[in-house]
Amino acid sequence: MPKIVDPQERRRAVVEAVFRVVERDGLEQASLRNVAAEAGLAIGSVRHYFTAHSELMVFAMRAMSERVTGRLVAHADRLLDADAPLTPHERRETAIRMLAEVLPLDGERRREAVVWLAFVAAARTRPELRPHTDELYNGLLALTTRVLEGARRAGRLRSDADIALEARGLCALLDGMSLQAVLHPGSLDPETMLMVLRRHLAALTTDHAAATGARNGGTALGHENDPSSRCGDEPATG
Repeated sequence: MPKIVDPQERRRAVVEAVFRVVERDGLEQASLRNVAAEAGLAIGSVRHYFTAHSELMVFAMRAMSERVTGRLVAHADRLLDADAPLTPHERRETAIRMLAEVLPLDGERRREAVVWLAFVAAARTRPELRPHTDELYNGLLALTTRVLEGARRAGRLRSDADIALEARGLCALLDGMSLQAVLHPGSLDPETMLMVLRRHLAALTTDHAAATGARNGGTALGHENDPSSRCGDEPATG
């Protein structure tokens, strides 16, 4: 009796093989043949689902984007739920966890960062990939903007903060730390990345918190003088 193959499961297995090849050997080695070998499949099986290399790369990028976006949105939905009974500490930690989803703080997120940076670099000269790299960046920018707008409505954001500018600054900070951590392993450990993120958010606090920042270190979504939230906390997890 012929073996029944779940098409969705087979595609996921192939995509995971793409990620492993890209992380280990680089995007240029993620040919259909190499990916098939990594997945333990005949190349004909891979071609059944992806007729061209570009089709496989686009599918893999979408899968990566959906994976990361799903985690970001889960945090953002909780943070932006007006009925959620979040304390200032919980609100701040939820915001940090949301932003930290795109930082290489553990094995899974480091792998995602390595693979995504490879895709981003390739998209510079491969137009079919560009919309998918833009999609994830624009999604993060939109979520960050919404969080800052919510903080302003709640009176926790510094009155002179330019939300559009600060949202782009946060995205640039996250991109920069991810790039440095991937290209220069060991230069930024998870605790340092979280400390930088917390300090940056502290600069966006209300005027009162900013004026007493040396003692209190408030953030846009809470107050760092809460003893349960020191910069040496465990790395944020999804």
